[in-house]
Order: sequence, then C-alpha cells, then structure tokens
Amino acid sequence: MKTFFGYQKLYIGGLLVDSASGERKPVICPGNEQTVGEIAWASETDAELALNAAEVAFKDWSRRSIGERFEWMMRLREAVIEKESELREAVMLESGKSWNATEEDFESLINSLEWYAHEVKHLRDEIIPDIECTHQHQLISEPRGVVVAYLAWNFPLLNLAFKLGPALAAGCTIILRPSASTPLSAYLLGEIANSIGFPSGVINILTGPNDSVSQTLSSSKIPRVITMIGSSQTGLIAMNQAATSVKKFGMELGGNAPAIVFDDADLDETVDLLVAVKFGNCGQICVSPNRILVHHEIYDDFVERFLEKTKRLRVGFGSKKESYDMGPLIDERARNRIRKLVARTIEQGAKLRLGGNVPKSLEKGYFYEPTVFSEVTSEMDIFKTEIFGPLASIVRFKDEHEAIDLANRSDCGLSSYLFTKDVHRIYRISNVLEVGEVHVNGCKYSIYLPHGGVKESGLGHDCSHLALDDYLVKKRITLALKG
Repeated sequence: MKTFFGYQKLYIGGLLVDSASGERKPVICPGNEQTVGEIAWASETDAELALNAAEVAFKDWSRRSIGERFEWMMRLREAVIEKESELREAVMLESGKSWNATEEDFESLINSLEWYAHEVKHLRDEIIPDIECTHQHQLISEPRGVVVAYLAWNFPLLNLAFKLGPALAAGCTIILRPSASTPLSAYLLGEIANSIGFPSGVINILTGPNDSVSQTLSSSKIPRVITMIGSSQTGLIAMNQAATSVKKFGMELGGNAPAIVFDDADLDETVDLLVAVKFGNCGQICVSPNRILVHHEIYDDFVERFLEKTKRLRVGFGSKKESYDMGPLIDERARNRIRKLVARTIEQGAKLRLGGNVPKSLEKGYFYEPTVFSEVTSEMDIFKTEIFGPLASIVRFKDEHEAIDLANRSDCGLSSYLFTKDVHRIYRISNVLEVGEVHVNGCKYSIYLPHGGVKESGLGHDCSHLALDDYLVKKRITLALKG
C-alpha cells in the first residue's frame, strides 16, 4: 500500500503547476498523525489564474456538443478507474477512513461522471403554447458559466463527484477547492485529467488560505455559480463574499438530523441502522442521526440495545487487511470540540452511558470512543448542535405531537429518519417534518436520488436530475408567426 504521496501540484489551465508563492503544505493522516504527502499551497495569484483559465475555457466547452462532452467525461472516468487503488489509498490516508469505507468515495466519482454524462442527453427543449396563436415559444437550457466549488473534508471524492459530474455535463467549467485537510485525492484527479489531455481550463484544482484564495474566488465577478458542501456558517461566509455580483448558489450545508422511533418499530433493525449511520465516519456525516427521539414505552429497551450494539464497534486505523467500524476524527481541534461538548452535556444533566474518553489503546491518531448519552433534553447544547462526531444523544418523547415538535426544533433541515409500521403515521409525520428528506424504516443515498435541505441546511440539490438546475439557465426564444 502506498503510504506517502510526495509533492502534488496545482492543476490550473490544463497544467500541473507550483504555487506562485512557492509555498507548500503537509497533509497529515488523522489515523496516525504522520505526514502522508505535500501539496502546493495556492495563493491569491493562483486563484486569479484559475478564474481566468476557467473563463477562457468556458467559451469552448459550453459550445461543444453534448456528445463531445460525453466522450471526455467517459475518458476521464476510465482513467479514474485505472487509478482506483491510488485514489482510494489517498482517501484512506488523508481522512483516516478504513479501506472498505473508501469504496463509497471512489464509486461516487465514477458513478457521477457516467450518470450525468448520460442524464444530460435527456434534456429536451420545451415548447410553450401561444394562447393567441400569433407566436411560437421555445425554452432551451444553456450552461450558466464558471463554477467555483468548495468541498468538505469528510468525503473527499464523493463531495467532489457531486459537483464535478453535473457541472461538466451541463457545459460549465469548474474550479474545485478541496478542503485543506483532505486535498490529496483531488490533486490526484488533476494529475489524471492532465494525463489524458482533458481540455485546458475546464477543470481547475487548488486549495489555499480562506482569507486569500477563497475570498478571491468568491468575490470575483467571473463565477456564475458558487456551490458548496460544508457548514451553515461557512456557507454564509461564502455567500457574503460572493455578493459582488449576481450568482447562483448551490449549498448543501449543516444538518442536525432527528431519528424518530415509535413503539411499533422493529427495534433490532432500527438499532442496527442507527448505530451504523451514527458512528460511520466517526459521526462526521451531515446526515448523521444526531437526535434519536424514542417513544417512552420502549425507551429503556431501546437504550440497552443501542448500548450493546455500540459496544461491539471496532475502532482503529490500519492497512487494507484490517477492517474497522469507526476511524478517527479529522484533527485535534475536532477532538477537543467533542471533549468540550461531552463535558458540557454531563454538566447539563444528561447520563453518560458509554464512552466519553480517548481510547487508551490508541496512542496516535485523533480517536475518540463511541459515546452514548441518555436522558438528553431539548434545552441541552448537544440537542441544538450539529455534533459531527461519535456522540449519540437519546431523547424521550411521549406522543406523536411531541415527537414532531422536537424533530422540528432546529435551524437545520437536511435529513431525518422515521421508524414505525403505521402507514398513516408515516405520511402524517413525513408531511410535517421540516427537512429535505425523510428516510422511513431504512436509508438510501445514490447519485440518482435528490439530496438537499431546507432552512439553514442549504439551497438546491446535489445528485439526481435536480442538481443540473444549479448549472443550467433557461432561455426563451419567441418567433412571430407571419401571415
């Protein structure tokens, strides 16, 4: 297995280049605290070069036929497949995921390139009937322009895939700004695109300081689209910076997902799913079930089952041969934030039932034990906060009305989970939950399924045909009918 990726360059205007400042930045593995690579650390000058390259390239890429863009996307997909092992190793080392967990990132990239290359072929011009029969009206779709995409670190290639596929298929050029915590796999994609001679300036990849690189990208009048996967706070910063011109925003932001468990739920299946989704990726998932709301008649039984299942989770980081259920947090700052939240939750009166410490057997890496709190109430910080860590909070409710009230008591509205066998209840509750998606008695995400939120959780959608709306603009052509 490759354990060191050396020095990776920026990808701007079809070339692999050093930063204009010559600055470099190490990439640290959160699983062992070792340096696993080094990247060119972009400057304001590099951001301006990327903007200009994307603007020039847009004139060509946007005018290419859907068939031409399809061919290039499929060539990139095939080149990515050839580098599967290297890309997955990069994700494993930069994020601390297990080898098995990196498959989702990789599959998301190749699936997005293929699905959107095909999906854009289904776009059809619309004819609008003229009531007076004096004109003919045609509605066509055109690419919006240059895209700036800010990516979160929790799923390095998946997040990239959700932006790259629809942007390229729509005919937009794109500047990808991966997180400074997990840039390796994105920089490797730049190498891959360069190796196949992907059209110059269509894809640009760089990362650098927020106060120079991100500010330059967002405030420029060149981008027509600013899209992001990140926290609600970061989204607001980007939107404020971008207010120099009218731009389209596509934002998948923070979540504080409720999971509602009624007394008729299948407890074995419910617990299995919630433990897996809660502690997967060390809880660093925007759709993680943060607030587990359980009916009072099954509360104690549920808590005991949840604890028993959580105790069996394997925590660690290692080679391809080793498989773990949960890896580390992304860095020491994230772990310190979790420590403070645990202390605050205990102070506010919740019962710590499991975990609450750094594992003694794991001296290196930013690990934290799977942690479970019961008797959590809506007044506690853990209820109001997007946890983004391996902490489960279990809340008691008495009836359907209270469950809905608790679930909606959040500024966020991304995902939610509902467990009950009552069909009428399923539709009653699903219709009033203030979220972008409701998963009932199960959970599924895929490139063809819309993913988006309401309230402070964002604007627009990732995945599905709806994602293309962020990258396309509608134009009306009206023709007067003579004689």
